[in-house]
Amino acid sequence: MHDGPGGPDEGPELTSSLVPLFVITEGRALPPDHEYEHTTLVTAQNAPVAATRALSPEARRVTDLVADGFLSLAEVSAHTRLPLGIVRILVAQLDNDGLLLVRKPIPRAERVDRELLSAVLDGLRNQFGA
Repeated sequence: MHDGPGGPDEGPELTSSLVPLFVITEGRALPPDHEYEHTTLVTAQNAPVAATRALSPEARRVTDLVADGFLSLAEVSAHTRLPLGIVRILVAQLDNDGLLLVRKPIPRAERVDRELLSAVLDGLRNQFGA
């Protein structure tokens, strides 16, 4: 049997253009206190099987995808073929339900003070005669 995309072993595409995106998110919007970056990392928490049975197919797919380690929201979006905004809403729901562990991205380093670096370099040159 053919196991490739569109093959008979593949289940129906639940996120096709026939399923409106608001159905996937159950009409929810992203809560204001959940500002997830595309680089936010998520992984599944150890949850009771009963809690995951009640999930939508898309939410279950997200939890299955991140069960073995951290993935960024952008990676989850790519693997599930869902828009990033929809993934953010699903992750917010799963985070609120305690099914995901969310790790915010590390902030970019602040700009380096060039005067301080120049003074350190001058001091090293004076000390070691370079």
